[in-house]
Amino acid sequence: MNDTLQPLSALLSHAERERDEALAHRQHMRQALDAAHAQAEQLLGYRRDYEQRWAQRFTEPGQVQLLHSYHGFGARLTQAIEHQARVVAQAERQLARAVEDLQQQELRVASVLKLIERRVAEI
Repeated sequence: MNDTLQPLSALLSHAERERDEALAHRQHMRQALDAAHAQAEQLLGYRRDYEQRWAQRFTEPGQVQLLHSYHGFGARLTQAIEHQARVVAQAERQLARAVEDLQQQELRVASVLKLIERRVAEI
């Protein structure tokens, strides 16, 4: 390759490496978001099942202690669901940042390629 293109070739190689890293990071953030959504759905499904199972038991008289236990566990389950919703929101923000970073890296690669094309045309 021409000596004038050697630095641009190195710059392109570096930009492509950074783009590939950004692509891998975005994929990792997508998987993290998918896992967070799956966990949230599991918790919601568990709470639905829990409420249905215990609704039948409260038809029997004299279950005051059982009712207290039910409400205590239900409150902790609600806290876990709320926490998971915050995890999902954070994962969504991280994915959005990763997508923006990838777009910037792709733009950088395209810019370097365009610069190389111009230099080749000048030569």
